Amino acid sequence: MTAVLTAPQTDHPTTPDWVKDAVFYQIFPDRFARSGRVTGLNLQPWGDTPEFNRYMGGDLWGVTQHLDHIQGLGVNAIYFCPVFQSASNHRYHTHDYFQVDPMLGGNAALRALIDEAHARGIRVVLDGVFNHSSRGFFQFNDLLEQGEASAYRDWFHPESWPLHAYDDSRPAGYAAWWGNRALPKFNTDNPAVRDFLWEVAEYWTRFGIDGWRLDVPNEIDDDSFWQEFRRRVKAINPDAYIVGEIWGDAHRWLRGDQFDAVMNYHFTRPCLAFFGARTLDHPMNERSGTGRVDPVDAPAFAARMTEVARMYHPEIVSAQLNLLDSHDTARFITAVGGDTTAYRLATIFQMTYPGAPCIYYGDEIGLHGGPDPDCRRAFPWNDTEWDLDTLELTRKLTVARHASRPLQRGSFEVLHAQGEALLFERGHENHCAYVALNCAQAPGRVPLRGVKPGTYRDVLSGQTYELREGAGLELPARGGMVLVWEGEG
Repeated sequence: MTAVLTAPQTDHPTTPDWVKDAVFYQIFPDRFARSGRVTGLNLQPWGDTPEFNRYMGGDLWGVTQHLDHIQGLGVNAIYFCPVFQSASNHRYHTHDYFQVDPMLGGNAALRALIDEAHARGIRVVLDGVFNHSSRGFFQFNDLLEQGEASAYRDWFHPESWPLHAYDDSRPAGYAAWWGNRALPKFNTDNPAVRDFLWEVAEYWTRFGIDGWRLDVPNEIDDDSFWQEFRRRVKAINPDAYIVGEIWGDAHRWLRGDQFDAVMNYHFTRPCLAFFGARTLDHPMNERSGTGRVDPVDAPAFAARMTEVARMYHPEIVSAQLNLLDSHDTARFITAVGGDTTAYRLATIFQMTYPGAPCIYYGDEIGLHGGPDPDCRRAFPWNDTEWDLDTLELTRKLTVARHASRPLQRGSFEVLHAQGEALLFERGHENHCAYVALNCAQAPGRVPLRGVKPGTYRDVLSGQTYELREGAGLELPARGGMVLVWEGEG
């Protein structure tokens, strides 16, 4: 039986202060940019249709070369999908936890990237895959070679002999993640395994990373493991961000003694349902990580997002990783049938809602993609292929977020939700920001009720408005306003 250390509910969990002001950028390293420094590889042509078992050849040197683009988006934190040595393009099959994959440039490339990113004020968060390893992981390879005599037998969960790691016609003979024999599950009840994984976390935290995104952490069903993980990481860097991949209710992990936040898929699905209500591609979503999404109107959306904003302690909500899509889902624009206006409206909401917004690489220039592996397309560096209007909108929104305390840290209150129109307030101390959205196909009027009177500037158009109780805002079809107090920004 797995030992579980029961910890009391923390009344006031604390999260890294910098996360509350962060805009994240998620990068799938193999598909972001080639540097030309890593040679001699058998690669797909850049931009070809992604395949499960082939490489595009993106590397960390390439990311460093394109930090101008990332910084120009207003991004100040990067979350990388796994970078450690592996025999897969996604690198969730870890071979060596202490080596950055040579195809990505090795440890030297990560060192250079972290140093350059930090010099620009950009944090770096790595993906930690600690529930399972791979068939190429040394200790599991020893188990395959030595069988029952392996010194590392108790690192895993052998069930029968001999093991069949590659013969799909026979039982694998060991526990693996969701039965995938390529991903043998660690025995985290074993003290040696626990120490090994904690040492990995300590090593890279000392190396200079700013946090961990934890892959399927719920499958290490042991609070004491994650409590010790947090203690060790925070002892090295108290400001390290620990964010878990939990798709459902996460209260168990968000008591202040394990994770700082989770990937907020509770945010993702309502955004698809409201902003993409008219164009949702149901078969696409049913094949994707999000599952089926049914359309909702403004009142239902407002009620759900109010619930999400109250779901956890305010410290936790302010650090939630709010994403519209990821490497595990179809891209938002594809999931809504290619409706660019739906993505732009959702981005306005994402950048003005409590929590840390996360842009999936390429979304800012209109990159499409269906379920895995299609959602992991190569970034098209030919800017003639870019959606420049979406890029400009993204930049305006990140500038506004960084300049406005209410947009970063304010409370969330819906003031109007009717039909396809929404108005909400972000309030911080004595200042407020207001966001008005019209998802209808025709221009519409949003009434101003409960607003704090004053002069406000729409960061999207640059126009100034005098807001007063009982007045209204005229919004274009499928458009919005982000109104910040004229004294801010």
